[in-house]
Amino acid sequence: MNLPNKLTLSRFALTVAFLGAMFSDVPFSKTCALGLFSIASLTDYFDGKIARRDKLITNFGVLMDPLADKILVCSAFIAFVGLGWIKAWMVVLIVARELAITGLRLLAASKNVVLAAEGYGKHKTISQIVAIIAILVFYTYKEWGEVGPLIFGLWIAWFMPLAKWVAVLLTFISGALYLWRNRQLYLQDM
Repeated sequence: MNLPNKLTLSRFALTVAFLGAMFSDVPFSKTCALGLFSIASLTDYFDGKIARRDKLITNFGVLMDPLADKILVCSAFIAFVGLGWIKAWMVVLIVARELAITGLRLLAASKNVVLAAEGYGKHKTISQIVAIIAILVFYTYKEWGEVGPLIFGLWIAWFMPLAKWVAVLLTFISGALYLWRNRQLYLQDM
């Protein structure tokens, strides 16, 4: 197994650890969750970068990398609903988009068509990661001593809701565009 695929698999383990930290009651568990999510997000960046640079793109990576991303991101947003940190309808939209695109990719694969990620999808993923990190920072920065409020206190209160809305809007737009551009795949089966 090559390094990019190992990084992809590590994202599954990091997701489990992240969720454990999110629902733990020990001190600084949410700060620990922030660190785990950040590390998992970096594995997403590096697995793709290394795979492209070293020509290590595999069918396993093509399938599992987006799946690992979706599980990480959806797990975080669903955990936030459970904690009352985000509106449920926002997360339903995000999860529905991810399931719809995964379903479309599976349909395409059954027809021996590979659907690559598009630019909007990559921007969507970045916006979701930024929103998740912003939410985690918003709910944890006060426990970081004097440094947290000094660095984040002035701007995180307005940035966090903005990041949530950008993520929701880009999620909706990217999903609608992806479904529209690939409509021939599902319309011919109707």
